[in-house]
Amino acid sequence: MKNEVKSRNRLGLGTAQFGMDYGISNRRGQNSLDEVKQILDEAKTLGIEMLDTSPNYGNSEEILGKCLTEEKHFHIVTKTPVFDEEIITQKSGEILTEYFETSLEQLGCNKLYGLLVHHAENLLAPGGAYLTKSLSKLKSRGLVSKIGVSVYNSAQIDAILDIFEPDIVQLPINLFDQRLIKSGHLAKLKKQNIEIHARSIFLQGLLLMEHEKLPGFFEPIKNNLVEYFVFLRDNDISPQTAALNFVKNIKEIDYIILGVNSAVHLRENVAAFQNEVKIDFAKFAISDEIFINPALWKLS
Repeated sequence: MKNEVKSRNRLGLGTAQFGMDYGISNRRGQNSLDEVKQILDEAKTLGIEMLDTSPNYGNSEEILGKCLTEEKHFHIVTKTPVFDEEIITQKSGEILTEYFETSLEQLGCNKLYGLLVHHAENLLAPGGAYLTKSLSKLKSRGLVSKIGVSVYNSAQIDAILDIFEPDIVQLPINLFDQRLIKSGHLAKLKKQNIEIHARSIFLQGLLLMEHEKLPGFFEPIKNNLVEYFVFLRDNDISPQTAALNFVKNIKEIDYIILGVNSAVHLRENVAAFQNEVKIDFAKFAISDEIFINPALWKLS
């Protein structure tokens, strides 16, 4: 059975901010080594078992390797490098393996829970089978338990399922970005017993920011944000509680990847996650991908 996580804590800890300045609402910058240690200590105390990282997150893996001990054991998911080539070659598959072995070394681990192709289009490019072959070899060698892919949209999901059987699919979903619910792709993945990891829960912090603090790029959806925050105030719901409960109430999701910048911030968000809010947030969905896909944001 691929899906073995229902009895576990569904929260996972994102680590992008451990290795770089990450998030539109992040005013603290990259976490210090001491802050990372405090966050990991708090995560273990709170029963969080999953860490999500990547060699593309600055020096996140190196920092984690300095902080992890046998007492602080986590299920770690990392990612492949992003390949810029239009055609994937056998050499690309070899590079994937080399990067993963470097990840193991930096993290101080002899095996990881998951390895995901970071850029889904690499799998769909000519020669993408070289990558799936390398993933399968790493799994057969016992170096990783589950393999999969990180996606952005339903078209990628459909195309990938035609050529690859992932154990894990990581995908974006949040109160504003409800595309994969409406399209039925969460149900489609779960029907195939694929483990689903949800990211972008706070939309890089956009769902936590009052409209007065928004960059001008978001002016076209300002009214959406005003309506959203008025609704939260009228119902006495914090932005954290709303965003986390929206995702928590989606039964198909196995792990919810949460980014934080301090141990206090982690405690606050876990408390918000544990609140029970049963409200239909469907009306707040935004359909224009330019505002719900951070890769398309133009903030400078």
